[in-house]
Amino acid sequence: MSYQQLIENLFSDTAMSVKFFLPELTLCCTILLMLLARLFRWGRALGSFVFATAGAIVALYYAAPWMLLESGDVVQRTELFTGMLIYDSFTVFFRGLLLFFLILFCVLSQLTGIPDKEDSGDYYTLVLGSVLGMMLMVSANHLLIIFLAVEMASVPSYVLAGLLKGRRKASEAALKYSIYGAGTAGVMLYGISLVAGITGSAHLPTVAVRLSELLSGPPLGSAAIVLALGALMIAVGLAFKLAAVPFHLWCPDVFEGASAEVNAFLSVASKAAALALLVRVAIGVGYVPEATQQQLAQASAVAEELGERAAAPMEEATPPADALESAAPTAVTEPTAITTDASLPQPAADDMTAGLAGSRSFVALLIAIMAAVTCTFGNLAAFGQTNIKRLLAYSTIAHAGYMMMPVSAALVLLASDPSAATKAVSTLVLYLTIYLFMNLGAFAIVAFLRNQMFSEEIADYAGLIRTSPGVVVCFTAILFSLVGIPPLAGFLGKFAIFEALVEANLMWLLVVAGINTAISLYYYLRVAKVMIMDEEPDTRGPVHFPMLSLSGAYVALVTAPVLLLIFNWNGLNEWARAACSQLLQ
Repeated sequence: MSYQQLIENLFSDTAMSVKFFLPELTLCCTILLMLLARLFRWGRALGSFVFATAGAIVALYYAAPWMLLESGDVVQRTELFTGMLIYDSFTVFFRGLLLFFLILFCVLSQLTGIPDKEDSGDYYTLVLGSVLGMMLMVSANHLLIIFLAVEMASVPSYVLAGLLKGRRKASEAALKYSIYGAGTAGVMLYGISLVAGITGSAHLPTVAVRLSELLSGPPLGSAAIVLALGALMIAVGLAFKLAAVPFHLWCPDVFEGASAEVNAFLSVASKAAALALLVRVAIGVGYVPEATQQQLAQASAVAEELGERAAAPMEEATPPADALESAAPTAVTEPTAITTDASLPQPAADDMTAGLAGSRSFVALLIAIMAAVTCTFGNLAAFGQTNIKRLLAYSTIAHAGYMMMPVSAALVLLASDPSAATKAVSTLVLYLTIYLFMNLGAFAIVAFLRNQMFSEEIADYAGLIRTSPGVVVCFTAILFSLVGIPPLAGFLGKFAIFEALVEANLMWLLVVAGINTAISLYYYLRVAKVMIMDEEPDTRGPVHFPMLSLSGAYVALVTAPVLLLIFNWNGLNEWARAACSQLLQ
């Protein structure tokens, strides 16, 4: 291929990719518009909230996650920007989930008034910039994009954690968060360099093919140690975003120092993006997609044909022009980083699947152990907490462990039953959607009560049932849903995850999850007991939280799915199944 043809193909690929990249471009334009509008009086009068919310709504329109519910295959799996990103049903759903949360989050921030007029422009700019990085995380198809996306999502979060100026705890939270994040980012980048160096590529499907060739060949010796070390280092970066043990130490302090609104952002959006990225990486290095297998089969056929022609007499060795054109890869419509050597035999699909068995087993065991330790530590550490934000921080850690479990189950099922593996990942998607409403509702209530009580201590919640019964009922329903008590929505999510563990025969992990669910009942029930049964403290003034207000309407809005999803949970389940339908294609 000539240099001119290479440039033409690059421009054609970029033009094709842009139409699938409109939600991200919309957020970029919104950020620029917010920054420029601050230079004019009309822009300052309108406010950054209007620009941020409008941009999120437009981006959600372009993301169009509702099209997954339409009949037929409306989403075509496509690699974007020469294989750096991937557009499929998984990307469509998670982009929609993040943008929907962004809209709810902007409304919450406006109602609580946490960014004052002076800081609102910076606040919403940082939030949109972080969401932009998260949207790249869920569609990452390249190791360098993974690192850049994680950093794009993390750096604005460091600033948001220290948003409350003049508070030592907020400054301490931002400092701890940024130092810890910088250290894990360096470790992750070094791990990426090791994996890319051994496999010769940073494109995830190509990395899977190279791993299959390496693991199915002669013993690797020291190279196997390097690969395992690289995988562990990449896991460090992902565990930091998930607040998974042992890289959770930043989470309680950051949640205590930051505002409840920022905590909602970190506990929902950041966790959703990190879990989606975990699925991308775990499946990306443990399975060769069907499209890649087809491309390799075509390349193998072309190599075989060219080899036969090379063995013929010289005057017959040169293939006709039409044969070369038909054998050329279609880089414009399906860009890929996979290259083949015609002189080497190409592995069959079954050989690639068998070759990656060792890689899948290693990653599945690593994720399973980390999930078990994370949920156990999070639940046990929450017992002695007196601050509601620290308690919810440890709750977030515990739920990160629960939501990592179906990823391990999917890797176990990948070779024997790919459809069951897809179903296991769909249980994660189902639980994440429910988790959005549970955690957003919990932190919204904490933020609204903070504005009235000027306290975030659990003891100051005593006797709230007597003056604000509506908010106590909503908060109690959310807490019991976090436990997983039927008929609340949290029960549906946990039951689906437990089913995936049974199908993968991970019975020991199921026992750990069940015991931790019982343990968590204590500290969630303790908060409900304080609000309902304890006497009002003398140090606290009267608290009136009317449900017939904008704040009350918001709390009712985010609590309603927790209460009502039990009546039509199959619709959400079908949506989750559709979101994962193209993961293995």
